[in-house]
Amino acid sequence: MSTNPPSDCPKTLPLCLLAPGVQAEIFSLGGKDAINHRLRELGFCEAAKVKKISGRHTVMCEVCGTKLAISAELAQLIHVQPVAAA
Repeated sequence: MSTNPPSDCPKTLPLCLLAPGVQAEIFSLGGKDAINHRLRELGFCEAAKVKKISGRHTVMCEVCGTKLAISAELAQLIHVQPVAAA
C-alpha cells in the first residue's frame, strides 16, 4: 500500500515558505472567518496571483498590483500553489 498522495493532488505550501521572487496562485485560506474576510479585503482571494518579494518574520509580497507586508503568522494561513514560469 502506497503512502504517497495521488499525483492529481495540487502541491500547496504556506506563503511564508514560498521562495522570494516566485509567483503563486492562492489555493486556500486557513484562518478563522474574520481573519479570512480581512485577508480577502486586502486582495488575498482564492485564485489570485501573489508574488513573494522577501521576508521571514514579516513577509513582503505583491498581490493585486499592491505591495504589502504581512506577519509570518498570517502568511502561514495563506496556502499557495507555485505557478510555472512561462
